This record gives sequence, structure tokens and C-alpha cells, in this order.
Amino acid sequence: MFSSQDNRFASVYRSCLAARVVLLAFICTVAGGWQTASAQTTPSAQPTPSAPATPSAQATPSAQTAPSPQPTSSPLTAADRNESERSDKLTGGRIELADLAPNEPDIRVTLNVPSFRLTLWQNGKEVKSYFIGVGMKAHPIYIGDREATEIIWNPAWIPPASDWVSEIKSVRPGEVIKASDPRNPLGKMKIPLGDSYLIHQAAKLTDVGNLVSHGCVRMPRSDLYDLAEKIISARNAPVSPKRIEAAKRNLRTLVVKLDEPVPVDIHYDTLVVEGGVLHIYPDVYGRGTNRPSRLRAELQASNVDMSNVSEKTIKQMLRKVTRRTQFVVDTRSIAEGRALEDGKVIPLIPRKEKQKAVGRKQ
Repeated sequence: MFSSQDNRFASVYRSCLAARVVLLAFICTVAGGWQTASAQTTPSAQPTPSAPATPSAQATPSAQTAPSPQPTSSPLTAADRNESERSDKLTGGRIELADLAPNEPDIRVTLNVPSFRLTLWQNGKEVKSYFIGVGMKAHPIYIGDREATEIIWNPAWIPPASDWVSEIKSVRPGEVIKASDPRNPLGKMKIPLGDSYLIHQAAKLTDVGNLVSHGCVRMPRSDLYDLAEKIISARNAPVSPKRIEAAKRNLRTLVVKLDEPVPVDIHYDTLVVEGGVLHIYPDVYGRGTNRPSRLRAELQASNVDMSNVSEKTIKQMLRKVTRRTQFVVDTRSIAEGRALEDGKVIPLIPRKEKQKAVGRKQ
């Protein structure tokens, strides 16, 4: 009897054991399938979309094929607002001069504040440069890109709502002051640059080369007329010479709209290598641009060998500049260690320009 029972128990035990094995196999199969599916679909199991962009994942296209950046020869592309349009880094060391060509509209105006110099360009060539006055240190001119959209003879003046206007007893902000009114400081012409910035007639000839305005550019009247007429000729603006001459004689306002804005690029560059010659201009707004480290960097960027130039020499070069003078020296003299011996201190505004201004009427 016991033997028969033992056989039944053994048979039941084996059946249970087999069932457990089958169940365990089923569980393992399900778990394995879930793991496989998880590995195929979850974000953590494969590289994220950004992974190929990382340097460690693979070489970027720029690392494989992109050429080294080359200096541009067009001042229009100057990204640094502290870079003069006359810098060799932008011109390639050569500025071509040309007379104005009528009906050729590719013109622009550039201005470097520390050199008090405004230049008209056409087709990438220098047509003419003018010496100017600019905003006072407390009211600096805007540095950056502006544009001229119109030229106005005998302009009215509308005083802005500024602190300096409130100090003038005889005018009110927002008041329209006509060209015939002696309180109008704009003179015979203005060229608006947007946001109340203007190019307008200088109050007196000594404005040239000085910080004199509340953020505007001032030019002697004859120079301002010349600039305006060159812009009109290049752009073939809809105004006759007869109407212009009449506006010069009378006080009636004449507005000439330009079909396309004229770009006006305003820079602040005190360290300029132009035509292989270093010009150190005064830091008229006190922006800390005339530092030894910046001068060394400028010369190195202009491929000047600095091995013979000591820190003491660099400091002495910078100290030679005054508010009304610049220091100029050929870069070859700098490389030869003769910067101080060969360099010269010259006036910011050439004497012949001052003499010419004194001899003409406003």
C-alpha cells in the first residue's frame, strides 16, 4: 500500500516540477521580450539627436572641410564697431581714390570719431573726406550703423525732451523753431540719421576737430553742401540744381527724399594701421581704448613683428598723443625698433584745412 502511495506522490511531484519549469520558462521569455522592446524604443538606449553634433561623437564638417577665415577687403562687413573703415585689415592696405560718378548709386558714408573724419565712398572707392565736429563727452555720438533717408535745406528745429534743452530758457521741448529763427542751431541744412541724430551745419568753424554737440555731427556749411550735392548726384535724386541754389539763398524749407537710404557707419577706433602706417588717435570719450595691450594686439593683428618692441616703448608711443594731436609711425620702423625715433606727432586736423576754413564764409 505504501509503495502505491509513494508512486502516486512521486508522479504528482514530477507533474508539479514540470509545471514549474514551464512557468519559469514562460516568465523568462516574456521578460526577455520586454527587455528587447525596451532597448529598441526607449531614448536612453540609443544616441540622442544631439549626439552627432558633439566633437567627441564625430568630426564636424567645419573641422574637416571649412577653410580658415580670410580678411575681407570691404569696410561694409566690419563687425567690430571699434574698427576704422580705413584699417588695412579691411582694405588690404590700399584705398583707391576716385571722383564722384553721377547716377551710380552705390555710395555710403563712414565716420571715425577719434579722427574727426567723415568719408564719402562710391563703389568701394574714396570720393572725399571731410573734417567734422562731434558730440560732447557727456552727449556722445551714437557708435554703430545709421542711415540717411533725406536731405533738408532750411530745416526747422524741434527741441527734444532732454535735460540739456530744459537748461535753455528761450526754448521749450516740442516747439517748432523755424529756419528763420535765430534760436535754431541747425543752420542751412540737416541730414537726419534717425533717432534725433543729425549731420548739420557747424555753429562756427572752430567746431571742426572738437567735441561740441549734443550727439550730432557738425560740418562747415560749404562741406555740408558739397556732401549733399554729391549724394544727390550719385542717387539722381528728384531735385534740380536751380531749386538747390534757391534754397541756399532763401529760408524756405526744401526736403529731398532719397529712394534708398544711404548707409552711415560710425566707428570709434583710436588705433589704426592705414597703408602700413600706425595712427594713434586720442581716446576722446575716455573709453580706455589706448592701452598697451590693445596697441600690441592691433600691431600683431596687422602682422607687425613685435620682437624688437618693449612694453616701455609701447607706453611711450601712447603717451605722445594729446587731445588735439595724433602719433604716426611706419610699421616698418616699429618692427626695426625705431618707433620713437621715426614717429611723429602731428595735428588731428591738418593746418591747411584750418587755414581753408578761416578763409571761407559759413
